[in-house]
Amino acid sequence: MAVLKKIRERWWGADTPADRALVEPSELNIDGPPVDYDVRVMTAAHLDEVWRLDQRCFVDGEAYSRDTFEFLLTSPDALAYRAVMPGGGMIGFIVGVMEPDHTGHITTVGVAPEHRRRGVANRMLTKMEASFKRNDARIVRLEVRSVNTSAQKLYRAAGYTVTQRLSRYYANGGDGLLMVKSLA
Repeated sequence: MAVLKKIRERWWGADTPADRALVEPSELNIDGPPVDYDVRVMTAAHLDEVWRLDQRCFVDGEAYSRDTFEFLLTSPDALAYRAVMPGGGMIGFIVGVMEPDHTGHITTVGVAPEHRRRGVANRMLTKMEASFKRNDARIVRLEVRSVNTSAQKLYRAAGYTVTQRLSRYYANGGDGLLMVKSLA
Protein backbone atom coordinates (compact mmCIF):
# COMPACT_ATOMS: atom_id res chain seq x y z
CA MET A 1 0.00 0.00 0.00
CA ALA A 2 2.92 2.33 0.66
CA VAL A 3 3.99 1.95 -2.96
CA LEU A 4 0.57 3.08 -4.18
CA LYS A 5 0.63 6.02 -1.78
CA LYS A 6 3.98 7.15 -3.21
CA ILE A 7 2.71 6.66 -6.73
CA ARG A 8 -0.38 8.77 -6.00
CA GLU A 9 1.76 11.49 -4.44
CA ARG A 10 4.10 11.48 -7.42
CA TRP A 11 1.43 11.42 -10.13
CA TRP A 12 -1.55 13.18 -8.60
CA GLY A 13 -0.78 16.42 -10.36
CA ALA A 14 0.95 14.92 -13.38
CA ASP A 15 -0.10 16.19 -16.76
CA THR A 16 -1.15 13.09 -18.69
CA PRO A 17 -3.38 12.63 -21.72
CA ALA A 18 -6.16 11.15 -19.58
CA ASP A 19 -8.91 12.75 -21.61
CA ARG A 20 -7.54 11.57 -24.93
CA ALA A 21 -10.06 9.13 -26.43
CA LEU A 22 -7.57 7.06 -28.40
CA VAL A 23 -3.84 6.89 -28.86
CA GLU A 24 -2.85 8.06 -32.32
CA PRO A 25 -2.50 5.08 -34.71
CA SER A 26 1.00 6.24 -35.64
CA GLU A 27 2.02 5.80 -31.98
CA LEU A 28 0.82 2.20 -32.01
CA ASN A 29 2.60 1.10 -35.20
CA ILE A 30 -0.59 -0.66 -36.34
CA ASP A 31 -0.12 -3.48 -38.83
CA GLY A 32 -2.59 -5.20 -41.13
CA PRO A 33 -6.03 -4.24 -42.28
CA PRO A 34 -8.50 -2.61 -39.91
CA VAL A 35 -10.66 -5.03 -37.98
CA ASP A 36 -14.40 -4.47 -37.49
CA TYR A 37 -15.38 -5.12 -33.87
CA ASP A 38 -17.31 -3.73 -30.91
CA VAL A 39 -16.24 -3.40 -27.29
CA ARG A 40 -18.97 -4.73 -25.00
CA VAL A 41 -19.43 -5.59 -21.34
CA MET A 42 -18.19 -9.05 -20.38
CA THR A 43 -20.03 -11.08 -17.74
CA ALA A 44 -19.81 -14.52 -16.17
CA ALA A 45 -21.89 -15.77 -19.11
CA HIS A 46 -18.72 -15.33 -21.22
CA LEU A 47 -16.53 -17.32 -18.82
CA ASP A 48 -15.71 -20.28 -21.06
CA GLU A 49 -15.09 -18.12 -24.13
CA VAL A 50 -12.73 -15.72 -22.34
CA TRP A 51 -10.89 -18.57 -20.64
CA ARG A 52 -10.30 -20.32 -23.99
CA LEU A 53 -9.10 -17.05 -25.58
CA ASP A 54 -6.80 -16.40 -22.59
CA GLN A 55 -5.17 -19.81 -23.16
CA ARG A 56 -4.35 -18.71 -26.72
CA CYS A 57 -3.11 -15.27 -25.69
CA PHE A 58 -0.77 -16.39 -22.91
CA VAL A 59 0.99 -19.55 -24.01
CA ASP A 60 4.01 -19.09 -21.73
CA GLY A 61 2.32 -20.41 -18.60
CA GLU A 62 0.90 -17.04 -17.55
CA ALA A 63 -2.72 -17.69 -18.53
CA TYR A 64 -5.35 -17.32 -15.81
CA SER A 65 -7.15 -20.38 -14.50
CA ARG A 66 -10.85 -20.77 -15.20
CA ASP A 67 -11.45 -20.29 -11.45
CA THR A 68 -9.59 -16.95 -11.50
CA PHE A 69 -11.77 -15.70 -14.34
CA GLU A 70 -14.89 -16.91 -12.56
CA PHE A 71 -13.84 -15.03 -9.42
CA LEU A 72 -13.10 -11.84 -11.37
CA LEU A 73 -16.25 -11.93 -13.49
CA THR A 74 -18.48 -12.39 -10.43
CA SER A 75 -16.74 -9.85 -8.19
CA PRO A 76 -18.81 -6.71 -7.50
CA ASP A 77 -15.61 -4.64 -7.79
CA ALA A 78 -14.65 -5.96 -11.22
CA LEU A 79 -15.11 -4.28 -14.58
CA ALA A 80 -14.71 -6.39 -17.70
CA TYR A 81 -15.02 -5.83 -21.44
CA ARG A 82 -14.65 -7.96 -24.53
CA ALA A 83 -13.94 -7.08 -28.12
CA VAL A 84 -16.23 -9.00 -30.46
CA MET A 85 -16.42 -9.42 -34.23
CA PRO A 86 -19.70 -8.77 -36.08
CA GLY A 87 -20.45 -12.52 -35.94
CA GLY A 88 -20.12 -12.44 -32.16
CA GLY A 89 -16.73 -14.12 -31.74
CA MET A 90 -14.53 -12.70 -28.98
CA ILE A 91 -11.16 -11.39 -30.17
CA GLY A 92 -10.04 -9.58 -27.02
CA PHE A 93 -10.72 -8.96 -23.35
CA ILE A 94 -9.76 -6.66 -20.50
CA VAL A 95 -10.50 -7.10 -16.81
CA GLY A 96 -10.02 -4.55 -14.06
CA VAL A 97 -10.81 -4.21 -10.39
CA MET A 98 -11.89 -1.04 -8.62
CA GLU A 99 -9.96 -0.87 -5.35
CA PRO A 100 -11.28 0.89 -2.22
CA ASP A 101 -8.55 3.55 -2.35
CA HIS A 102 -9.81 4.90 -5.71
CA THR A 103 -7.25 2.95 -7.73
CA GLY A 104 -8.26 1.08 -10.84
CA HIS A 105 -6.20 -2.08 -11.29
CA ILE A 106 -6.09 -3.62 -14.75
CA THR A 107 -5.49 -7.30 -14.06
CA THR A 108 -5.35 -8.69 -17.59
CA VAL A 109 -5.58 -7.66 -21.23
CA GLY A 110 -5.56 -10.14 -24.08
CA VAL A 111 -6.03 -9.99 -27.84
CA ALA A 112 -6.19 -13.01 -30.14
CA PRO A 113 -2.79 -13.36 -31.85
CA GLU A 114 -4.27 -12.89 -35.34
CA HIS A 115 -5.87 -9.57 -34.33
CA ARG A 116 -2.92 -7.95 -32.57
CA ARG A 117 -1.40 -4.61 -33.60
CA ARG A 118 -4.70 -3.31 -35.00
CA GLY A 119 -5.81 -1.05 -32.13
CA VAL A 120 -8.03 -3.58 -30.32
CA ALA A 121 -6.17 -3.40 -26.99
CA ASN A 122 -6.07 0.40 -27.19
CA ARG A 123 -9.84 0.65 -27.58
CA MET A 124 -10.46 -1.73 -24.69
CA LEU A 125 -7.95 0.19 -22.55
CA THR A 126 -9.74 3.46 -23.33
CA LYS A 127 -13.10 1.89 -22.40
CA MET A 128 -11.70 0.55 -19.12
CA GLU A 129 -10.18 3.90 -18.17
CA ALA A 130 -13.52 5.64 -18.81
CA SER A 131 -15.24 3.09 -16.54
CA PHE A 132 -12.66 3.62 -13.83
CA LYS A 133 -13.22 7.39 -14.07
CA ARG A 134 -17.00 6.91 -13.71
CA ASN A 135 -16.24 4.92 -10.56
CA ASP A 136 -14.06 7.75 -9.17
CA ALA A 137 -10.67 6.13 -9.78
CA ARG A 138 -7.85 8.62 -9.57
CA ILE A 139 -5.05 6.31 -10.67
CA VAL A 140 -4.86 3.23 -12.86
CA ARG A 141 -2.17 0.64 -12.35
CA LEU A 142 -1.16 -2.50 -14.16
CA GLU A 143 1.67 -4.98 -14.27
CA VAL A 144 3.35 -6.05 -17.50
CA ARG A 145 6.09 -8.54 -18.22
CA SER A 146 9.45 -6.81 -18.56
CA VAL A 147 10.05 -8.62 -21.87
CA ASN A 148 6.67 -7.62 -23.37
CA THR A 149 7.91 -4.51 -25.16
CA SER A 150 4.90 -4.24 -27.49
CA ALA A 151 2.49 -3.98 -24.55
CA GLN A 152 4.81 -1.52 -22.82
CA LYS A 153 4.79 0.64 -25.96
CA LEU A 154 0.98 0.65 -26.00
CA TYR A 155 0.80 1.61 -22.33
CA ARG A 156 3.42 4.35 -22.65
CA ALA A 157 1.60 5.83 -25.66
CA ALA A 158 -1.58 5.83 -23.54
CA GLY A 159 0.14 7.82 -20.76
CA TYR A 160 1.38 5.09 -18.42
CA THR A 161 4.78 5.33 -16.75
CA VAL A 162 6.96 2.60 -15.28
CA THR A 163 7.36 3.21 -11.56
CA GLN A 164 8.91 -0.02 -10.32
CA ARG A 165 10.57 -3.22 -11.50
CA LEU A 166 8.97 -6.28 -9.89
CA SER A 167 11.66 -8.92 -9.58
CA ARG A 168 10.45 -12.50 -10.29
CA TYR A 169 6.84 -11.25 -10.27
CA TYR A 170 5.43 -13.89 -12.61
CA ALA A 171 4.96 -17.59 -11.87
CA ASN A 172 7.55 -18.51 -14.51
CA GLY A 173 10.15 -16.38 -12.71
CA GLY A 174 9.97 -13.46 -15.13
CA ASP A 175 10.25 -9.88 -13.96
CA GLY A 176 7.37 -7.47 -14.22
CA LEU A 177 7.02 -3.72 -14.42
CA LEU A 178 4.48 -1.71 -12.43
CA MET A 179 3.00 1.01 -14.65
CA VAL A 180 0.65 3.76 -13.51
CA LYS A 181 -1.41 6.56 -14.99
CA SER A 182 -3.17 9.44 -13.30
CA LEU A 183 -6.82 9.96 -14.22
CA ALA A 184 -6.98 13.26 -12.34
